Amino acid sequence: MESEYNRLADTIRHQASVHRKPRYLVTIAGVPGSGKTTTAQAVVQHLNKDPQIHAALLSMDGFHLSRSELDAFPNPKEAHMRRGAPWTFDVTRFVDFMHRLRIWADQTPLATPSSESLSSSDVIKAPAFDHEVKDPVEDGIAITSVTNIIIVEGNYLLLNEPGWRDLASLVDYRVFVDTDLQEARERTAKRHVMAGIEKTLEDGYRRVDSNDYLNGVSIREKLIGPDLVLKSVRVNAERAG
Repeated sequence: MESEYNRLADTIRHQASVHRKPRYLVTIAGVPGSGKTTTAQAVVQHLNKDPQIHAALLSMDGFHLSRSELDAFPNPKEAHMRRGAPWTFDVTRFVDFMHRLRIWADQTPLATPSSESLSSSDVIKAPAFDHEVKDPVEDGIAITSVTNIIIVEGNYLLLNEPGWRDLASLVDYRVFVDTDLQEARERTAKRHVMAGIEKTLEDGYRRVDSNDYLNGVSIREKLIGPDLVLKSVRVNAERAG
């Protein structure tokens, strides 16, 4: 996949170079286990090898509803079991953030890396997701005004459902990491075991089939047409995003 990551990074670099605004926003979406997170991380690393580029990575995972919020659902057990489904995210807050990110990206002047200090208006912050505590962390991600390419990755960035569908129009370039659903199912089940979420592979598949696989089917069926489809190949399950 390394050559594919480099090719995607080169495409984004070219697109950004002819972009008329200060910053270029990209979404990388895919089903659970497609490798979208690994792809996004690799692309940012490749882009940042260019001294003229300062790329930042933002995950939509920071907009998960917290465990305490899931506890307040009418059926808390189901809410926790289906965590990761579209309705277990704060989509309203996420879309609002993406609107603010778009405005910030277009209106905030680019700073140079040598800038001695940055004002609060030069930085935009977003929540991150702490996988150890399994909850969002406020202001865990800070994007500064030296950044000229922003990569946003997540499952539902190209989902044609209320709220989610607004995201596609807020970015400049849309990438979908495509993979066979059965391959993604295998990767995700193994990842659940490696992460200690489940003890056996059988349990991992049971968890996937009751949540991740269903989400993947929905993503494929309700996909907003991307600008580019990147075909995923087999990667280590623990790295697939």
